[in-house]
Amino acid sequence: MLPFKKILCPTDFSEPGCAGVKAAAEIASRFGAELILMHVVGPIPALDTPAGMGTFDVAAYQRELTSSAEAFLEQREAEVPEDVPVKSIVSHGDAAHEILRVAKEEGIDLIVMATHGATGWVHKVFGTVTEKVIRHAHCSVLTAFAEPPAD
Repeated sequence: MLPFKKILCPTDFSEPGCAGVKAAAEIASRFGAELILMHVVGPIPALDTPAGMGTFDVAAYQRELTSSAEAFLEQREAEVPEDVPVKSIVSHGDAAHEILRVAKEEGIDLIVMATHGATGWVHKVFGTVTEKVIRHAHCSVLTAFAEPPAD
C-alpha cells in the first residue's frame, strides 16, 4: 500500500485528464515513485464505404492516432518534475480493460485518474471508464476532480 512505488495515470488529453496528470506527478514526486502515463486508442468502428467512394485506410488511421498519442504523452512527460522517473504507454482497445491490464502487468500501486462526473443516458447505460476501473482495480484508485469543460 504505502509508500506508492509505481503510479499509473491514464489520460485522454482533455483538460480534466491533464489535471489528473499534474496530480499524479505531484504524488509521484512526494513518494519518490515512478510515474507511468498512459493513453488508450479506442477501437476504430467498421465503416461500410459506398461503391465508388474509395476506401478508408484503417491501419494508416490507427498509426496516426498512435503517433499523435505518443506526441501528446511526450509533452505531458516534459511537464513532470525532473525528480520523477516517467515513462509512457500507448495501448489499443477498450480503455477500462487496457488500464486494468497495464496496471496488473506493471505492478502498479496507485492509479490516478481525472473525473468530472458524467451525466445523462450514456452514463446510466454504460457507466464511465473511471467507474469501471474503480470497481475492478487490484490497487488503490485516486480520482482527481477537475472542472468539466463548459458545453
